[in-house]
Amino acid sequence: MIELSQLETASEMLKAIAHPIRVAIVGLLNDDKKLNVTEIYESLAIEQAVASHHLSILKNKGVLVVERVGKNCYYSLKHQRLSQIIECINKCQQ
Repeated sequence: MIELSQLETASEMLKAIAHPIRVAIVGLLNDDKKLNVTEIYESLAIEQAVASHHLSILKNKGVLVVERVGKNCYYSLKHQRLSQIIECINKCQQ
C-alpha cells in the first residue's frame, strides 16, 4: 500500500508538470538527456526567462535534477519514468 506522503509527493510532481511548457520540457528530457537552459529555450522557441521560471518549478518539485558543469547547469529528469507520462498523454490523444 502506498503511504500518504508518497501520494502527496506524486501529486505535487504531477501538478508541477501540468503546464504546456513544462510538459514540453519533460518531453525534451526523455531518454536520459541532459540539456542546459539555452538548449531548452531554443528548442521550445520561448524566452530564456520563461524557460528558467519553469525549470525552477520543476526542480523545486522534484521532477528535475541539475548538474553544474563549469558555467552551465544541465537539467535532466530525476526519474526517467516521468517521460512515460508524456507518452501516455500523447497516446490518449490519438
